[in-house]
Amino acid sequence: MDTTNLLDLSIEELHETLAELGEPRFRTGQVFQWLWEKRCRNIEDMTNLSKALREKLAESAVISYPEIAETAVSSDGTVKFLLRLKDGELVETVLIPDEAYTTQCLSTQVGCTMACTFCSTGQMGFTRSMTQAEILGQILVAQDYIQQDGSLPPLRNTVFMGMGEPLLNTDAVIRSLRIMTDPKAFGFSTRKITVSSVGIPAGIQALGEAALCRLAISLHAPTQELREQIMPKAARMTPLDQLMDILDQYPLRPRERVTYEYILLRGVNDRPEHARQLAKLLGNRKAKVNLIACNPAPGDPYEAPLPEDVLTFEKILWSRDITVILRKSRGQDIAAACGQLKVQLEAQQ
Repeated sequence: MDTTNLLDLSIEELHETLAELGEPRFRTGQVFQWLWEKRCRNIEDMTNLSKALREKLAESAVISYPEIAETAVSSDGTVKFLLRLKDGELVETVLIPDEAYTTQCLSTQVGCTMACTFCSTGQMGFTRSMTQAEILGQILVAQDYIQQDGSLPPLRNTVFMGMGEPLLNTDAVIRSLRIMTDPKAFGFSTRKITVSSVGIPAGIQALGEAALCRLAISLHAPTQELREQIMPKAARMTPLDQLMDILDQYPLRPRERVTYEYILLRGVNDRPEHARQLAKLLGNRKAKVNLIACNPAPGDPYEAPLPEDVLTFEKILWSRDITVILRKSRGQDIAAACGQLKVQLEAQQ
C-alpha cells in the first residue's frame, strides 16, 4: 500500500485524512502543529494523540524529510546543502546569514527547462518538479540545522531563487506559500517571502491572486534583443513588451514594488548604454533593481564585471531615480550560486 507523506498535505487534506480515520476536527490542528511548528519526524512521538490513532496513522502515512547529502560552509558564513530526495534526485538550498536574521534560498524543481545561459541549473536540463513536501522540507532541514548549529541567526526571509522556475511549478509553490505564511506553521510574513520568475504569465497571475509573497523578475537585459541572447527561451516565451504589460497589471500593496533582478555580465549587459536603457524601461514603473555581479563557475561563458563598471551602472540608475540594491556575492568558495554544487559533485563522480 502506498504511504502518504504528511508533509505533502494541505491543512484541508490533513483534515480529510484524519476524518477518514474517524477523528474530530481538532485533531487536525494537533497534527499540523506537530508537523510544522514542532518539526516532529516520527508519528509515534505525537504524544497528545492516542496510541491507537498513532498506530492507525502510521499504517498509511509517514513523515519524510529530504536527506542532507552534503553540507558546505563558506568563510563568509553562507551554508549550502545538497539534499537527496526520496527518488535519489539532488537539489540545493542555501542559507545566507546576516546580522539579525538568515535568508534561505529555495529550489522548486530538479533542474530547469529555461536554459538561461548564465545559470548552472539551466545547463543541466530538467528532470521534474518538486512536491510541497520537498519544497517545505528544505525549510525544515534548515531550521533543524540552525537550531543545532547555534551560531546562525533565526530564519526570517525566504527567496524562491534556487534551482528551477517556480512558476512552472505554480500549484506546489502556492500550496507551500500557504503553509509558510500560516501562523500555526512557519508564520513567515508575506513581505519576507520573494518568488523569482523569468516571467511566466499564468504563474504571475496566480501569484498575484494568492497575495502570499513579493514578486521578483529575472530580467537581466533592458531590450528584447539582448534578453534573447542571454536567456533565449524565456525571452521568446514572453517577449519583453508583453511581460512589462503583464507586470503593470500585477496587484501591489501600498509602498510595494516589483523587484527586477539584473545579473551583470562583463561586456555583455554591463555597459552605460545598458543602464540608460534599463532606466528608460523602468522609469515610470513601481520598480526596484537588484544588481548582481556574475559569479561564474568553471567553464561558464561569462566573466564577472569589473568593480568600476558595476559602480558606473549603479550610479546611472540612481541618477534617474531608480532604486537599486547591489547584492553582495556570497559563498563563492563553496560554489553557492544556483546549481553549482550539484554540477561540481557530479563532475567528480
